[in-house]
Amino acid sequence: MAAHHCFGAGADERRNWLSKEAKAELEGVVNYIATPGKGISACDESGRTINPRLEAVGLTPSEELRRCYRQTLFEAPGAPDYLTAVILDPETVKQCADDGTPFPALLKKRGLLPGVKPSLTVYKLPGTSGETCMQGLDGLALRCREYKAAGCTFAKWRSPLTIDVAQGTPSALAIETNMRDLARYALICQAEGLVPIVEPDLVLKGDHSLEDAVEANARVNMELFRACADYGVYLEGCILKTNLVNAGKDGATEYSLEDIADANLRMLRRVLPVAVKTVNYLSGGQDLEQASSRLAAINDLKKKRGGDKYAPWNLSFSWSACIQLPIFQLCKTETADASGLPRAAMQALYVKNLAVARDAALGKHAALPKKGWFGN
Repeated sequence: MAAHHCFGAGADERRNWLSKEAKAELEGVVNYIATPGKGISACDESGRTINPRLEAVGLTPSEELRRCYRQTLFEAPGAPDYLTAVILDPETVKQCADDGTPFPALLKKRGLLPGVKPSLTVYKLPGTSGETCMQGLDGLALRCREYKAAGCTFAKWRSPLTIDVAQGTPSALAIETNMRDLARYALICQAEGLVPIVEPDLVLKGDHSLEDAVEANARVNMELFRACADYGVYLEGCILKTNLVNAGKDGATEYSLEDIADANLRMLRRVLPVAVKTVNYLSGGQDLEQASSRLAAINDLKKKRGGDKYAPWNLSFSWSACIQLPIFQLCKTETADASGLPRAAMQALYVKNLAVARDAALGKHAALPKKGWFGN
């Protein structure tokens, strides 16, 4: 019987479709982002997401106000001590600082690699109980070329999925559709010189158990990396951004931090290739204390079980809401400057929150006094 090859016909061509120089460039970006103790700041919220945050603190949203807010974060003193990269919305890629410096160039001057979230749309999958997939592959190569020319070094594509044991979700159709699209996106990014961040996100809603979450996350990530292998994605030039494996927020069972850390490490060891150098977790509806305590517990347990010999990946953060939402609240209490924002106070809190995330990435963040966390 002939041996099975996941690449099928033309295996050598699929393995070697990138030049040595292209591979080296992708790996260089990955290695820099994977600096231990540093993470990614996700500043890629669209206007639909960030405008309500501004309105909630009494501000009138505008493109100029969004630009000022982004510049406030990008210029925060000390931020590069905790970060290696920043994800931008397409709007932000085209914007400039007050002195006319394009934001990607500003970030690079500060030692921060700029990336981008390509524009995507949600599509409901027929024949499912409301499950979705993300569309945006048409024209992606051209957009990636433009992002690369603007100074971006990586891109990010998020595919949200839900766990509902009774409904049978995520279904095989939803998993295959989303993960195969993620792999095609990764292939296109690499062809255009951008490192792809692949982001399967099993959201916290629901009442599923922690073990249900392990099984669902393993199925999703196994399909993702099977698709990457089938399509010839260069894994050394790829980053995984995923949710923390966790029970549903409506669940009644209490799980300790060590339970959650063990679940995450078991899931990764089942399905994640060693070639992937770094996992940068999303916060996924957790606040900073929850996300940091859990990430710290994962890194601490990794050390106890043998460090890189047990789990040979950098385990860090790529957080947005849990770091930035508290910053908006300062608009209610602090005096704004000419930009309409209390920029100095916002920068100070941003950097303070990044320091918490950095400690978690090093396994040093102190857990809350209680014994464990409920599913949420």
